[in-house]
Amino acid sequence: MKLDRFYPIFDDSSWLKRLLPLGIKLVQLRVKDKSVNNVREQLIHAKELCETYDATLIVNDYWELAIELRCDWVHLGQEDLDEADVGALKKRGIKLGLSTHDQDELDRALTFEPEYIALGPVYPTILKKMKWHEQGLPRVTEWKKYIRDIPLVAIGGMTVERTAGVFEAGADIISVVTDITLNKSPETRVKSWIDATR
Repeated sequence: MKLDRFYPIFDDSSWLKRLLPLGIKLVQLRVKDKSVNNVREQLIHAKELCETYDATLIVNDYWELAIELRCDWVHLGQEDLDEADVGALKKRGIKLGLSTHDQDELDRALTFEPEYIALGPVYPTILKKMKWHEQGLPRVTEWKKYIRDIPLVAIGGMTVERTAGVFEAGADIISVVTDITLNKSPETRVKSWIDATR
């Protein structure tokens, strides 16, 4: 299954209700600092919305809920890999996306045979504090040559204006967070992203 090239990440299912109708086809729900029951409710809502709008839902972190709710995709960070039962996910046919920031993490991620690899932050990001500085476009090119046919997701500091350069560097998919959620008009920005990536 080929994934869409535009991959927004939202922290609440209300964003999906608001923006999926505009044509988003690939989306991650990354809920932080909420109870498991709250996350379950949000995932149920998100799953229904994605089914309605024919979009692929990727669950961040909550791999056990993904199994429980029969979701199709899970995204895990490196720390999450320490806790997750990847075998259980694969047994149920759940596809996997993994975050990477350096060569050791990339090599480790590849042992799990993920459906995509994410590299970040490509540009400086305000989303969360990280020990890694910006990777830059040359690293995107290096990563893509290394992983070959596995789709490469570029994340961190992404803007519509940077799209062409990121794709030229070798990324297959661009993941976006604050460029949409902090925009004065998220709807207008999503439309611009769709125009820039399709």
